[in-house]
Amino acid sequence: MTFPTSAPERVLLVWCPDWPVEAAVRVQGLDPDAAIAIMEAGRVFACSAAARVEGVARGLKLREAQARCPALIVTPHRPADEARAFETVLTAIEELMPGVQPLRPGVCALRVRGPAAYYGGEEEAALWLLDQLDELGVPATRIGIADGVFTAEQAARQRLPQRIRVVPAGTAAEYLAPVPVGVLDDSSASDASVVTLLRRLGVYTLGDFAALDAADVRDRLGEQGARLHALAGGLDSRPVVARIPPETKECSIAFEPAVDRIDQVAFGVRSLADRFIAGLTASKLVCTAVHVQLDSERGESSERTWLHPRSFSAADVVDRVRWQLQGGASAADQNGVGLSSGVVAVRLIPANIDSIGNHEEGLFGGGPDERIHHALSRVQGMLGRTEVLTASIGGGRGPADRMTLVPWGDRLVHAREPAPPWPGHLPSPAPSTVFEPPRPVTVFSASGAELAVGARGALSAAPSSMSSGRSTLRVTAWAGPWTVDEQWWDFRNASTTSRLQVVDATGTAWLLALEHGRWWAEGKYD
Repeated sequence: MTFPTSAPERVLLVWCPDWPVEAAVRVQGLDPDAAIAIMEAGRVFACSAAARVEGVARGLKLREAQARCPALIVTPHRPADEARAFETVLTAIEELMPGVQPLRPGVCALRVRGPAAYYGGEEEAALWLLDQLDELGVPATRIGIADGVFTAEQAARQRLPQRIRVVPAGTAAEYLAPVPVGVLDDSSASDASVVTLLRRLGVYTLGDFAALDAADVRDRLGEQGARLHALAGGLDSRPVVARIPPETKECSIAFEPAVDRIDQVAFGVRSLADRFIAGLTASKLVCTAVHVQLDSERGESSERTWLHPRSFSAADVVDRVRWQLQGGASAADQNGVGLSSGVVAVRLIPANIDSIGNHEEGLFGGGPDERIHHALSRVQGMLGRTEVLTASIGGGRGPADRMTLVPWGDRLVHAREPAPPWPGHLPSPAPSTVFEPPRPVTVFSASGAELAVGARGALSAAPSSMSSGRSTLRVTAWAGPWTVDEQWWDFRNASTTSRLQVVDATGTAWLLALEHGRWWAEGKYD
């Protein structure tokens, strides 16, 4: 691998600060002025300006962040939502300047030579671009212009009152010289190890690193170190590769006059759905996620992205439009559309498409899975979206907490994320049958006294038998208890639960729980 010795091409880089927060505001409808934290692996991945004022910072654990800001709004990191929301920014930029390369959600780059010639200079082109993004509602966007993507990004991230920072051509090395060497750590393990080694060697700035001999750096740090050495010297070899804008596959229909009945809207959308699916099929594509947008006569808008376990047909699309209308309708007006006025337009936008070859049936069909899919989809189409549910295991301490039911075909969103640790959770294996609601039982010791759990989480005696009111079973083995104190900081909602596993004389294993002084059977093991 060789690295250029001449300055790379001039690059204009657009950086949208706190884009994960901005995407959450746009997608989830959060208050942009609220204290918001985006969490990943139990730590703060990004936070809003209001949260930073309260002391929240990237890398903090969730409990520490909430201690600093009790009103903190916490939401998980969703890269797909960030990329989808950033698509509108890329489209707005391409209206003025073609050739955009998205680097990651919130950051994109383009060659500045063409826009500078058209608008009369590099800074003038950046001003036009800022005006466009301000109209789009993207706050505090910053632009860096320099030799190479790396230098341009450092210029955009420099804390200056000005939103545009232009590094003159040929001065990238001088500009980068005082920058800390830590900016070379792009979160990859190899870059982080190189940066750590440089600090141990007493190299703290990019200028110190660039002053080292390139051959010595390659011999000591390998090709990865040589690449970082070139970046430190302002010799960024990465070219700007413009993206090819995706072909528009969306379809829309307008109603004149406005339609105020669900069945009328669904009937009118049938031809739109046929045209939407036919256009994708002609391009040898299928849609696995469709974004439905409904506009009302008074300017209101209802938007939702619908998923499909396989791929959408025209009938499936019509069902989703009908369900979206029914979901907003009031109980008093089943013919209403859930908006304050009639529907004037419906738009269908493919949110996720795939090659049609990946969804073709096998030579002999799909067998049982295909029959299950058609049966569930048919029943859901007749009864409604929320009448056919699928189960998944989420996070939680008790078996009932871990059950998550979602409508067939919808994206699985856990009310309790399964990934975080759950101190006091029930050890494996999980019960095969969970009683909902739990069944009342009584657990006795050998003396006939009802069993209790002390303040230190110890049983008052060994369990000898259990009674459900109709029969009494002798206990032959037991394990536990496992005691969990939940919401102990809130005396109104605080609860203590002690769980016990027992095996009766018939060989059946039970999961018992003591809560508020009463024993309950939460489940059993087959």
